[in-house]
Amino acid sequence: MIPIPTGVRVWLATGHTDMRRGFPSLALQVQEVLGKDPLGGHLFCIRGRRGDLLKVIWYDSQGACLFTKRLERGRFIWPSAADGAVSISPAQLSYLLSGIDWRHPQETQRPTRVG
Repeated sequence: MIPIPTGVRVWLATGHTDMRRGFPSLALQVQEVLGKDPLGGHLFCIRGRRGDLLKVIWYDSQGACLFTKRLERGRFIWPSAADGAVSISPAQLSYLLSGIDWRHPQETQRPTRVG
């Protein structure tokens, strides 16, 4: 898991993107399409067309980071394209990276009695 400092926001770019892009072109997309500063220290998550590949760009105080995750099974749960940019919490990001529906995480069934 990415160690997210306090005060850092996580943004999901709705829609899909060409996953052949690297940090410079993804940062330009964040700046032009989302209207956010890619060097502001926040995390920006971008999904591929098939939905099984996710890239996260982050500029920490030392330099630019580009993280990639591909799910072996399933797809990343993503907001509709009409939403623009969606802000989520770091806890929701951990659900997202695990392939869990971050909008409605389900608790495992708890036993009704012990023994």
